[in-house]
Amino acid sequence: MTDIIRFDQYAGEPDLDAMGREALRDYLKTVRARIEELDQQEPEDMESEAYEVWGARHEDLEDLADEIRDRLDELEDTHG
Repeated sequence: MTDIIRFDQYAGEPDLDAMGREALRDYLKTVRARIEELDQQEPEDMESEAYEVWGARHEDLEDLADEIRDRLDELEDTHG
């Protein structure tokens, strides 16, 4: 039996452009924790639909972490 992974808990991500450095750092920690949590829920069957859904969400979170890091870099470049 495959576990059902709920992704609706991740809906409503905040506006990165409106966040300051400290908020972005905290949010990055949260996203990394989500990725770790998701890693523990990886479906065994790589050919299953559950794995496809899991992989898409994992990629979305990795992309979000990259966006947060990019935004932090932008703030560092403009504010020294």
